[in-house]
Amino acid sequence: MLQFIKNADNLKLYINKISYKKLFKRIIMIKIGVINVSDRASAGIYEDIPGKAIVETLNDYLTSDWEPVYKVIPDEEDEIAAAMIKMADDEGCCLIVTSGGTGPAKRDVTPEATEKVCQKMMPGFGELMRQESLKFVPTAILSRQTAGIRNNTLIVNLPGKPKAIRECLDAVFPAIPYCIDLIDGPFLECDESVIKPFRPKSS
Repeated sequence: MLQFIKNADNLKLYINKISYKKLFKRIIMIKIGVINVSDRASAGIYEDIPGKAIVETLNDYLTSDWEPVYKVIPDEEDEIAAAMIKMADDEGCCLIVTSGGTGPAKRDVTPEATEKVCQKMMPGFGELMRQESLKFVPTAILSRQTAGIRNNTLIVNLPGKPKAIRECLDAVFPAIPYCIDLIDGPFLECDESVIKPFRPKSS
């Protein structure tokens, strides 16, 4: 590669190629998966408030145009995993955010489904979310939410209560746009008066 770019014309071509890639990442339609994991919401017993809270929060954060890919499903590990795979592989979501199913109860299996479909786990997300939630409730230590990467998709588990969803997203979202850059996803632009993403100056 170094020999190739020694020539001025080749260097210009190389720079244009990088710029085109960045431009393409900015103009493609961004899809984000939202999965509310709840037996009762999926059965129509409860209103799907957590999923709507995620969409509302992302609308507050993002200035990029984006499209939600939305699903409400019961606390069934295989169904959760299948929904994640479809959103990542077929729908092309760069980010999937789940709510619910992260506690110690028998039916709480969202982290297990996440681990099943991801090639790489990102435990720092869960660590920071628990640290943030502990400022408000001591039961935050019971939460098992995690995050991981499936190909070009980042999957993040959130708790099921709207207030906790916002608190956790406020804590971890500054790292999410750069993480998606690193896995060759689209370029997420944010309203920095609401949330300020961190990207190294070289990126």
